Parts: sequence; structure tokens; C-alpha cells
Amino acid sequence: MASLMNAMVDTPAIGATFDLATQPLRELNRFLHRDLAGTRAVRVLNPDGAHNIAVGVDAPVDVDIDGHAGYYAGGMNKQAHITIHGNTGPGVGEGMSSGAIHVKGFASVAAGASAHGGLLVIDGDASLRCGISMKGIDIVVGGSVGDYSAFMAQAGTLVICGDAGDGLGDSLYEAVIYVRGSVKSFGADAHEEPMSEADIAALGALLKAAGMSHDPKTFRRVASMRGLYHWNADANQEY
Repeated sequence: MASLMNAMVDTPAIGATFDLATQPLRELNRFLHRDLAGTRAVRVLNPDGAHNIAVGVDAPVDVDIDGHAGYYAGGMNKQAHITIHGNTGPGVGEGMSSGAIHVKGFASVAAGASAHGGLLVIDGDASLRCGISMKGIDIVVGGSVGDYSAFMAQAGTLVICGDAGDGLGDSLYEAVIYVRGSVKSFGADAHEEPMSEADIAALGALLKAAGMSHDPKTFRRVASMRGLYHWNADANQEY
């Protein structure tokens, strides 16, 4: 612990800095889990695509990652506000329940997978299966998303400011998708619905929270037809 504290360059009560070029990632995550003790901000230098940065944080702390992050950055986040000044590998924000994660670059596959709450903002594009099995999280993507985004999404909102690939919303439950660009194809049981005034208001608030200025009236709403809610023996497996 003494070496860990000596490596910090800021006042521990206010902020701490970890340089992953010289310190093990384990020290950073241990500090975030056990030793915050009133620390309000943590800065991470030279992440160099390391996996599992700031995973499982359960405290109202700001974490700034100055560079690219690998797999599962911010996974299982609770309360923390995490900013990634670069791109992320698979599963950013996976399983998060509250707080916020802001990716300034692009995100790889399964961003926000199975997440129950909080806000995930991706300024660039997101790859395949963005929001897969999401259970209450709000995800705002400034660019486009890959195939099968919001696959089996159960609750929450996915906002796509660009285009969507094949199978958007496949096997969708109660989650709602707003898309501004084109959709290559809808997945099973997903379809476009009219935008209501409530949709416009909710989407406008989400865009504002994400720091984006798009007019919510330029988006379309995608939701479930609810045809998969119950087994239909007469469907002959044709859904």
C-alpha cells in the first residue's frame, strides 16, 4: 500500500493519478474498490488497451482514462462516472447498473451488454450487438451500430444517431430504439412505430444528457411487435 500511495501525484483526498505504464492494473482497481476514502477523481494514464479497467466500481467517483481501453472497461459500474478518451474493446459497460460511461471514440462488440441501468454514451460508432440483452440501461451512440444491435433487449433505450446494420432489435422485448439514419434490416419481431410527443420529449432529454444536439423529431422509433411473447405452435418456426 505504501508504494501505491507514493505513486499518486495528486492529493489523495481530492484526486489520484495512476500510470499503467509503471503500475499494475491491479493496484488501480484495488484502490477503486477499497481505498477511495473520499477521493473524488481518479486519472488513468497510459492505459494502452489494458482489459478490465475500472471494473466493478461502486462509488460516486470520476474516472478519466487517457487513451484506449481493452475488454470490459467500466464493467459492472455502479455510481461512477467514467470517461474514456479513446476507443474501447468488447463489452464496455457490461452489466452496469448506474452511473455513466462516456466513450470519446469507438466501441467494439457488445457495448452495454446485459446492463441494468445508467447511461452509456459512445461518440463514434459501435460494433456488433450493441446493447445485447440490455435490461434498463440508456445507450446513446453518436455514429452507427453493427448487426444485431439490441438483440434480446429487455428494457431501456438505445439511441442511434447514425445507421444500423442487419437484424436491428432482433427478439426485442420492452426496450425502445430510436434511430436517425437508415436500417439495413429489422430483426424478428421488431418494427417501426410512430413517434409520440412523449417519445420526442424523452429522446430530447437523452440527447441533451449525452451532449448531442440532434433534433429528436428526425429520429424513428423501433419497438417490439410482441409476437414472440408467447409460444405459437402454429407458427412452424417462422418468426
